[in-house]
Amino acid sequence: MFALARLMVIGFVVLTVVYFCLSIYSRATRRNKLRAEFDAEGMSGDREAFVQEGLQEYDHSLRRKLILGVYVVPVVVVSIIIYLTNFH
Repeated sequence: MFALARLMVIGFVVLTVVYFCLSIYSRATRRNKLRAEFDAEGMSGDREAFVQEGLQEYDHSLRRKLILGVYVVPVVVVSIIIYLTNFH
């Protein structure tokens, strides 16, 4: 039982690090695309305001929520492996 608890704690820590790295990378990529879009279309006005508005839309997007799959997918896979190993 102690081994399972240790696996869960270590797995949660590792998945949290992966989640934050993926989240930061995705947000930086979106920021760069917004800056490139602003420059390519030759828009007038405040560039940073345009980027901030785009990032606020990104915060409510489906892609942002899909990153939470970092927690779900590994837990499901490990659970299936444990089940198949022990009960089949």
